[in-house]
Amino acid sequence: MNRPKTFVSIIFRALNEEKWFEAALDACKAQKIEDAGIEIILVDSGSTDRTLEIAERHGCRVIHIKRSEFTFGRSLNYGCDAAAGDILTFISAHCIPAHERWLANLISPIRQGAADYVYGKQIGHELTRFSEHQVFAKYFSDFDKIPQGDFFCNNANAAIRKELWAKHRFDEAVTGLEDMVLAKSIVREGGKIGYVADAPVIHIHEETLEQVKRRYYREALTLREIMPEVHFNFGDFMRYLSAAIMHDFSEALSRKVFFKEAAGILGFRIMQYWGTYRGHNEHRTLSRAQKERYYYPRPKRHVDHKRSTTETRTLALANGRDKAQ
Repeated sequence: MNRPKTFVSIIFRALNEEKWFEAALDACKAQKIEDAGIEIILVDSGSTDRTLEIAERHGCRVIHIKRSEFTFGRSLNYGCDAAAGDILTFISAHCIPAHERWLANLISPIRQGAADYVYGKQIGHELTRFSEHQVFAKYFSDFDKIPQGDFFCNNANAAIRKELWAKHRFDEAVTGLEDMVLAKSIVREGGKIGYVADAPVIHIHEETLEQVKRRYYREALTLREIMPEVHFNFGDFMRYLSAAIMHDFSEALSRKVFFKEAAGILGFRIMQYWGTYRGHNEHRTLSRAQKERYYYPRPKRHVDHKRSTTETRTLALANGRDKAQ
């Protein structure tokens, strides 16, 4: 049998992602894409739940990375090295493609030569915090940007030509934003980054407020390296925090959910900007113990996987129709 004109490798990285992983795989396998073959790869960093069982049942190629060797960039490089695809697609194991044309739409600018590294829209889930819905709305608009004028990118839902990845590779030392580090290198050499609005995924964060703080702290550590001209002092913390809270309060009032969401808005935004402030202003190298604290979430509690998967399939279809247009 002849190889399809385009071969796509879908790469997940995961640690104990059983709750949403099966729904994500089902949605990936249901994709409709012309003249393209697909393989699915999981880079697993030590799952102890049913993640590996789910991957094997769905025919994924499983690549293992030791916990002691894990970084976000290194885990993706492991997956990319193993991939057979001409185009590499990255999706978080707690992200679910919102419709059956997600993959075709996402890689279309690459196939057409309009962009070299693309990312798609992210929308929230019913479990998503109110303020994070606002974050998604800010960074993932309803309009394509092909190409866009900067190097913002997000590997929770992205794709790149393999030959371009091989030239640059992901930085294996950074604590986050490995996507933007790579995108900056591509743009510096004249490459193009693109955003595809009609390639949405439902991004499901179930973080504690402490985990929210750690995520923004981790990303700020890298941001100050790739954009050293950007400073975030205590005055910035207070100004941006106040503006974000007022924006979210206004949105909540307009949707008649203020009293339901007010406490959550305060908690999320304080942790978001406090983590950002600390990451920009602390000057230290993370020890191994600190890296594990910031890279790894607390173990997830066992869930009724069949129930959560069924509910999410239904929600994915609804969100794909109602939110992703």
